[in-house]
Amino acid sequence: MTDPFTTLTLSLSGLAGVGILAAAGLSGWRGWLQLQHSQMIARGDEGASIAMPHAGARIEMADLKERIRKLEAIAAGVDL
Repeated sequence: MTDPFTTLTLSLSGLAGVGILAAAGLSGWRGWLQLQHSQMIARGDEGASIAMPHAGARIEMADLKERIRKLEAIAAGVDL
């Protein structure tokens, strides 16, 4: 028959090992992301620090372009 303390010790050791591996993996992932970010900044990529415009701003820009196209068509005498 197995001693309950042995089972508990092995279970806790395994859980601690998994926790250590997860922490090490997360630390490595964060380091890799930081490395990629610094490489992008060193290359001068504008996308590294500039966020994409909001969806509302893109929709508004498309609407303005459509209005300009309609006004140009009216000025040229084309029926829509």
